[in-house]
Amino acid sequence: MAKSRSHENRLRVAPAANQALPRERRSFGARWRTWTEQHRQGFRSSLDRLRARPWATMLTGLVMGVALSLPLLLHVLLDNARDLSGGLREAREFTVFLDPAETLEAARKMADEYGQRDDVLAVVSRTPDQGLAEFRQLSGFAEALEVLQGNPLPSVLVITPRLESDEAEPPLLAELKADPRVDMVQYDAAWRQRLTAILEFGERVMLSLVILLGLATLLVVGNTVRMDIQSRAEEIAVIQLMGASDGYVRRPFLYAGLWYGILGGVLAVIAVGMVELAVRVPLLDLLASYGNRFDLHGFGWEQALIVVGASALLGWTGAWIVSTRYLFAGRPKS
Repeated sequence: MAKSRSHENRLRVAPAANQALPRERRSFGARWRTWTEQHRQGFRSSLDRLRARPWATMLTGLVMGVALSLPLLLHVLLDNARDLSGGLREAREFTVFLDPAETLEAARKMADEYGQRDDVLAVVSRTPDQGLAEFRQLSGFAEALEVLQGNPLPSVLVITPRLESDEAEPPLLAELKADPRVDMVQYDAAWRQRLTAILEFGERVMLSLVILLGLATLLVVGNTVRMDIQSRAEEIAVIQLMGASDGYVRRPFLYAGLWYGILGGVLAVIAVGMVELAVRVPLLDLLASYGNRFDLHGFGWEQALIVVGASALLGWTGAWIVSTRYLFAGRPKS
């Protein structure tokens, strides 16, 4: 029994004796074991302290999660809006409503005329009966349309121009408006430009929120770690007097910031997923009422991992700033 205790004591003292050797006289294996052991101790001690105060830890994580979820929700909204509006932003057709007095034969002749132009990709002709059938299907007023004595809709030409860029007023538009056979021309370039400007504005707002709330996350972690440092000031002073390096003192707080960041990132991803589930069904029903089939999407696994990793980096950075400032200010006073 005495022999085994003596052997155990030698195992405990050996690392300390090994650390006391000059750096150049210690082998790489010894330095590696010392480094990994110190990180293991910092990892365990930081996790134990967080588990010892679950409510405070969860509160800090919730504050970070809410702060991070706001720009993430805006990112998901913009991403879905960009996909939803993709067809509209790419649409370049002119919808040409002919004069009601124009016959079907005149509409076909006009379609052939414009279809042979070099600045036109395609022309689709729609008769008044086709337009009324489409309106009856999409509007939901099928029964009310039965009382009409005739068909009030004109012939329509859908002309796809050959545009090199998203011109606000292409020359073909002016020619169509000047054509006496045309009653009205609908071209949504202005709306597409407004939509593009709205999405770009939203992206700028999202970037601003990412920066501001990222700084808020740094402050939350930094303040939490600062309070933890102050509560352990005497303990830190003792281990510094025993010769502990700044890295050894800083390491547990860095791991604490890392844990706070991971917790905040996970809670932010969960919050975004919950909001998506809450609005998914009613929003899809609303889109379906307009005849639009659209699949909402939130965060994938890769995006979720990026968010958690970025949040962990923010937590680590906040803890590093606070702990480094504390060490730079000098040894704690008893």
